[in-house]
Amino acid sequence: MVGSTIPKRAFGRFLRGLREHVGASLLTASLQIDTSKQTVVRLEDGLPTKITTPQLKSLLDLYEVSPEVRFEALEMWQEVRQQDKAAKLQGTYKGWWQAYADQYASHFDHYLRLEATSNHWISHQLVHVPGLLQTAEYRRNIIRAAHPNLAESDIERRLELAARRQERSAEPGFRMDAILSEAVLRHRLGGPSVMAAQLRYLAQIGTRDNVSIRVVPFSSDSHAGHGILSFTLLEFPPLSCHLKEPPCVYIDGAEGALYLESDRVIERFRTAISSLQRVALSENDTRALMSDIAKEYAA
Repeated sequence: MVGSTIPKRAFGRFLRGLREHVGASLLTASLQIDTSKQTVVRLEDGLPTKITTPQLKSLLDLYEVSPEVRFEALEMWQEVRQQDKAAKLQGTYKGWWQAYADQYASHFDHYLRLEATSNHWISHQLVHVPGLLQTAEYRRNIIRAAHPNLAESDIERRLELAARRQERSAEPGFRMDAILSEAVLRHRLGGPSVMAAQLRYLAQIGTRDNVSIRVVPFSSDSHAGHGILSFTLLEFPPLSCHLKEPPCVYIDGAEGALYLESDRVIERFRTAISSLQRVALSENDTRALMSDIAKEYAA
């Protein structure tokens, strides 16, 4: 977890809960510690701030926490600080992906940090094969379609980034579940030969113990997935006895992205996943379908 913002996010959510429990506004909290309202927002969002331990203790005074909660909060704070120090010493405070920061939208940095620290990745896709499962040529054609004038050197760097991300699939303890609309297999992105190779790759990687790929066929009955767009749900391992990080739903868009983590929203997406899994083909039947369509492309 070194270099991750996950402990900060978990701690920030904890502090936000304390503030909201007593009905204190962001302005009240910021005045209490003589800082800006935006600094308190950043603290609660798990982003870097220059908040000190005395300032944190002052916030806990404002929130009128019990001695037990105060002790727990300060222990969590020390864990966050120690994690920051370890990251700086190891030179990993910034993620490896930031070497490619000129090749992706600014909002995607946060997703990459979440992806790198998750232990379970569930992706529902309506149009494209998800990034962690794309072949290089399939990815190349997605890039060219979105950026027809992009220099070849930039395309290669984006492919390098994709390849680095895909190394996660071989890491112990990391699980991938992909639920794909049959349309994903039918869109001829890059032409028949590119699609045939992509589908053969999906059929092969789907045999791994930690990878599940299932297709929702066109013939399926109505289900909750019809009312929801493409998304990725990320789950995280326990951080410590104090810090627990909730799941996060990521929805990418043409002009930005959404990061959703409220319990109500997460439950709605879990319900959609269960509904999709009920109508999706089995893993074996999915591989058979992909193999058949790959043969059609190769013919």
